[in-house]
Amino acid sequence: MKPIEVFKALSNESRLEILQWLKEPEQHFTPHEGIDMREIGVCVSQVTEKLNMTQSTASQYLSILNRAGLIKTERLGKFTYYKRDEEVIREIGEYLKQEI
Repeated sequence: MKPIEVFKALSNESRLEILQWLKEPEQHFTPHEGIDMREIGVCVSQVTEKLNMTQSTASQYLSILNRAGLIKTERLGKFTYYKRDEEVIREIGEYLKQEI
């Protein structure tokens, strides 16, 4: 985990919202048939719809969160699904408690 990359990723309101939505995806997204959103995640089209933005912007936001290590990806067929990396999020909490 690179703290500066994490903080850069979280400095955008929409990216922060994405992380909040992914914490409880069933409350914020309609699942794809046969997909457990807690186990597999949500796809970019679901995030795009929720953000009411273009798919390229939503993809860019997800990419930034992924590079910061805050989310993980899983490819199934033609879809890429995104979910939180809870271990990294816990590490950030510990970092804030100990270092700041």
